[in-house]
Amino acid sequence: MRHTLPIAPQFYVTAPQPCPYLEGRMERKLFTALQGENAERLNDSLSQQGFRRSQNVLYRPSCADCSACLSARIDVAAFTANKSQKRTARRNTHLDRRATSPWATEDQYALFRHYLDARHANGGMADMDVFEFAAMIEETPIRSRVVEYTDPVAKALIAVSLTDVLEDGLSMVYSFYSPHHPNLSLGTYMILDHIEIARENGLPYVYLGYWVPGSQKMGYKAKFSGLEIYVGGEWRKMRNPQAYSSETHPLSTDPIAEQVANIQLPDRVPPSKG
Repeated sequence: MRHTLPIAPQFYVTAPQPCPYLEGRMERKLFTALQGENAERLNDSLSQQGFRRSQNVLYRPSCADCSACLSARIDVAAFTANKSQKRTARRNTHLDRRATSPWATEDQYALFRHYLDARHANGGMADMDVFEFAAMIEETPIRSRVVEYTDPVAKALIAVSLTDVLEDGLSMVYSFYSPHHPNLSLGTYMILDHIEIARENGLPYVYLGYWVPGSQKMGYKAKFSGLEIYVGGEWRKMRNPQAYSSETHPLSTDPIAEQVANIQLPDRVPPSKG
C-alpha cells in the first residue's frame, strides 16, 4: 500500500541587510534547507514558485517594505531572438561548449576573480576565496552541471555557468565570464545558448534569477522575448517593464506567515513495500 506524505520543510527569515539593487532599502530573504532524498522534488516545486538555489539552501526575497525582486524565466517556445541577439550568437559560433559535473577548477576560479574584480568589486561576493568558490560549485544535492565556454584558438576558458537541471527547464544559478571581451556580449550569449540547450532537450523554460524594476543591472533580462515574471503567486508574461514600478511600494508585500501558508509543497511517496 502506498501512502502520500507531505514534505514539511522549515522556513526561516534572514536578518535585514542593505539591498544591492535599490538604494535605501533593506533586503530580507525567506529560506529553507535543501536536503534529503526529496531534495530534487522540493527544488523543482519551489523553483516554480520563485525560489532560487544557493548551495544547500532555497531562498526567495521577502522584504518588509517592497517586493521588487521578481523571479524571471524565458518561455523557450515563445522566444525569438532580436537582431542584436542574433549578432551576438553569430559572434560566438567559434566557442566550444562543455558541460561537466559540478567540480571547481583553478581555471574557473581565476576567471571568477577576474569577473568580480572588473564587474562587482564592491559586491557581496567580492571577498569569496577559493574554498568558498568550490563550495558554491560543488555543494549541490540536485542535478547540476558546470557549462564551460572555451576559445579554441586562445585555448582559454572565457565563460562559465553553474546550471541546475529542473523537471521543467534549466536554472542558471550563477554565471561569470571574461571582462576582456566586451564585444562578445558573453552574458547574453550564455543565456541564448541555454535557450538552445533547453530547446534541444525538450525543456520549456530557462530560469534567469531575479529581475528588479528600475535596476540597470537587471535591465538586460527584459530584452529577451518570451520572458515571464513570477508575481502575485503566478507566472505572467512580461508586460511593459515600467508597469512593475508598483512592486517597489511598501504595501506590496504580504506578511511572512501568509507567504509561507501560500507555498505549495510537493508530496512524498515512499517506495511500495509490496
